Amino acid sequence: MKSTEVNFDGLVGPTHNYAGLSEGNVASLNNAHDTSSPKNAAKQGLAKMKALHDMGMTQGILAPQERPDMYALRRLGFSGSDADVLEAAYKQAPALLSACCSASSMWTANAATVSPSADTENGKVHFTPANLTNKFHRSLEPETTGNILKATFSDTAHFSHHQHLPDNDHFGDEGAANHTRLCAEYGEQGVEIFTFGRYAFNRNMPMPQKFPARQTLEASKAVARLHGLNESQTVYVQQNPDVIDQGVFHNDVIAVGNQNVLFFHEQAFLDTQNFLDEVRSKFGESEFHAIEVKSSQVSVEDCVNTYLFNTQIITLPNGEMSIIAPMHCYENAAVKAYLDELVTLNTPIKHVKYYDVNESMKNGGGPACLRLRVAMTQQELAAVNQHCLMSDAKFDELNAWVDKHYRDQLSLNDLRDPALVTESRTALDELTQILNLGSVYQFQR
Repeated sequence: MKSTEVNFDGLVGPTHNYAGLSEGNVASLNNAHDTSSPKNAAKQGLAKMKALHDMGMTQGILAPQERPDMYALRRLGFSGSDADVLEAAYKQAPALLSACCSASSMWTANAATVSPSADTENGKVHFTPANLTNKFHRSLEPETTGNILKATFSDTAHFSHHQHLPDNDHFGDEGAANHTRLCAEYGEQGVEIFTFGRYAFNRNMPMPQKFPARQTLEASKAVARLHGLNESQTVYVQQNPDVIDQGVFHNDVIAVGNQNVLFFHEQAFLDTQNFLDEVRSKFGESEFHAIEVKSSQVSVEDCVNTYLFNTQIITLPNGEMSIIAPMHCYENAAVKAYLDELVTLNTPIKHVKYYDVNESMKNGGGPACLRLRVAMTQQELAAVNQHCLMSDAKFDELNAWVDKHYRDQLSLNDLRDPALVTESRTALDELTQILNLGSVYQFQR
């Protein structure tokens, strides 16, 4: 049966700001405390979604989280009116206030791990929201993420939803940012690759020394069990601890795959040759392209600064592949030269298209961070909430929604403004009607 891969991008939330909350994420730390533009960020994200739609791709939309998270602040001991809670948090614990206002759910590569029906034991598409235990501001997301995914993929005949893994560092799970799937065709059984940063129960194994390894092997294996994956088609590989310490906080900052292409830096994995041998063995007879970028071609530092590997590789309707890259790649001479050469080589990648996602890039997320990939048959795609798929009319409707509700600028001082709570809830309540999601937010219940 014909299948397609749909990219579901996260809508940037109304409280998009630069708080520098993500240790190990160089861009996030370098731009901490800058004034953000929620409106520009949302419009940049929508423009990228529309561009892929215009290329003939099926493009999905995922709603953001409710922020500020007043429930978390009250749970942490702040009381009184919303204004009282925000003011007390701003004065007593500004880092907590920033965390509870984070719009980080825009990076839906961290929303969940997804396994298509061709790979799973029960023949359904499986979703497990990431618990994101390594960062407090992201650990607030999983329950609402699960609600949004269930409202988007509600047909139980085709979709299976799991609770996120236990909220413990031993099972730290970062979702699709550390997971990729290779296949000959989207509808055929593929090879699911889980990249992990450390062993939770064996401290003697290699691990980074400067920055945290967010994904554990134990978490990856738990997700594979939940999804009913066949061991003969599943690969676990450890991320190189040295590149984590260089700011490669997720595998999708140093490697990306699509169908029969794996595009990666030579320093991405701890044991590259054995890993590639296992992938080739499990991939089967179909042609497999392992595109390895050497440090002499592009340094790890340039990979991190430009997000060369946090690009999207998409298969166009004509069968050719294109890389969707941020403008940072275009503006870096070494990276631009490499990409210019790549499209001339004997690989399926024939095009590179550059887009402005600077508001996301400054906060530490490139094009690949902004999307969750879901491979589906035509029957499964028809069962998706159709209000969550991009169209010309939906693009206009969402841009008008952003213009109506979003602020042009937001500073850390603005996070104490109680009007921001009302603005955000009003916007999200209207959005749930636009996307036909029902009551996915706590304030709606």
